[in-house]
Amino acid sequence: MALLSVDDALALVLKGLTPLEAERVGIGDAYGRVLAEDVAATLTQPPFDASAMDGYAVRTADVATVPATLALIGEAAAGAGYSGTLGPGQAVRIFTGAPVPNGADTIVIQENAEESDGKVVVKDAAPGRHIRPRGQDFGQGEVLLRQGTWLGPRALMLAASANHAELPVARKPKVAILATGDEVVPPGSKLGPHQIVSSVGYGLAGLIQAQGGEPLNLGIAKDDRESIATLARTGAGADILVTIGGASVGERDLVASALRGEGLELDFAKVAMRPGKPVLYGRLGTQRLLGLPGNPVSALVCAQVFLVPMLQTMLGLAEDERPVAEAVLGEALEANGPRTHYVRAVSAWREDGTRVVRPLPSQDSSLVAAFSRADCLIVRAPEASAVSEGARVKVLPFSD
Repeated sequence: MALLSVDDALALVLKGLTPLEAERVGIGDAYGRVLAEDVAATLTQPPFDASAMDGYAVRTADVATVPATLALIGEAAAGAGYSGTLGPGQAVRIFTGAPVPNGADTIVIQENAEESDGKVVVKDAAPGRHIRPRGQDFGQGEVLLRQGTWLGPRALMLAASANHAELPVARKPKVAILATGDEVVPPGSKLGPHQIVSSVGYGLAGLIQAQGGEPLNLGIAKDDRESIATLARTGAGADILVTIGGASVGERDLVASALRGEGLELDFAKVAMRPGKPVLYGRLGTQRLLGLPGNPVSALVCAQVFLVPMLQTMLGLAEDERPVAEAVLGEALEANGPRTHYVRAVSAWREDGTRVVRPLPSQDSSLVAAFSRADCLIVRAPEASAVSEGARVKVLPFSD
C-alpha cells in the first residue's frame, strides 16, 4: 500500500464516523461527557428581583436627599421574603439573595446606614443600585448549552442552575485494546532474558478515559494469527479495536493477516509521519480497527493524531470545543524531512499567556521517560523549512 499523508489518512479514519446514540445520565455522573442535545433553561434565573448585597430595601424617592431617616418595617432573607409592600418613608432589612419587596427600587448597603430603635438612618444611596433583576442570568426556555458541549465544571453548574437533574449525553465509545508480541508481559511480571513490559495499553486506557471513552483490555496475543484473532473476537462488541504492535511489514507482524480472516477491510498500512510510520486502519464489520506501532512513544503519538479525533467525532464534540493550538518557539528548529514530524516538546507560559515551546533534547522514540516530560507535540509539515526562535508553530497538546 502507498504511504499516505497524515491528512489523507485522517480523512479515511474519520470518513463515515457519526456521533453515537444518546443516553440520559444523572447530572452527578455527567462530568466529562458530551451533550447529545441542546439544553434549555426550565426556569428563569433569578426568578425575582433579588438583592445583591446585605443592607436595606428602600424607595429612591425617600433617599434622594441624605441623611434620611426611615421606619424599619420588616426583614427579607433568602428563602423568606417580605410579603408586604413598602410605603413612603419605610425600609426593610434585606440580605443577599432575598427578593426585593414590592415598592422598593434601591438597596442601601449596610455600611451606608445605621439602625436603632426601629429606624434606619441612610447616609448614602444610589438609585437602582445592588438589585439583580429577574431573568438577568437567563430566562425560561433559553438554550444555555449546545449539543456537542463537553461537560466540565462550569457547564455542569449552569445545567444544575437551570434545574436539570439528568442530561442527554452521547454514549461512551467502547475501545478494545489488544497488545501483541511474544516478548511482552504484563507489569509486575518476572521478566525473562528477552522479555519487556507491556506498557502502551495502560497509556492508551488513560487517554481513552480522558477523551470520554471506555477502554477494555483484551490482554496480550502471541505472535500467532490464531491467538490474535481469538483475542480480537472477545472485543467484538467494542466500537473500536486498537491493536499494539504487529503493524509493520516484518514476518512476525501478523495483525493485518490475522484479522483478514475475521473480515478486515484494510484502508491503509503506512502513514508519512514520524514517529509512527507503521499504522493500520480498516473495518471489521461495524467495528473500526486502528493498528498502532509497538514502540510506546510511536503508539501514543499515533493515538493522539488518529484515535483522539475518532473519539471526539463519535462523541459529537463540537468543533469549537477542540481548537487548533499555536505556540511560540523557544528555540530554532531545523528543516524537516518528507514525513510530518511530531516533535515532543515542553511548554512555558509568559505573563501575557503566550505559550512558548521547546523541543526535548532527544527525539528518540524509544525514550519513554523523556516522553513523559513532554506536554505537547510541535507539528512540522513535510519538507518544512527551518524556523527561527520566536516563530509561531502549530502544537498538539496532550489530552491529559
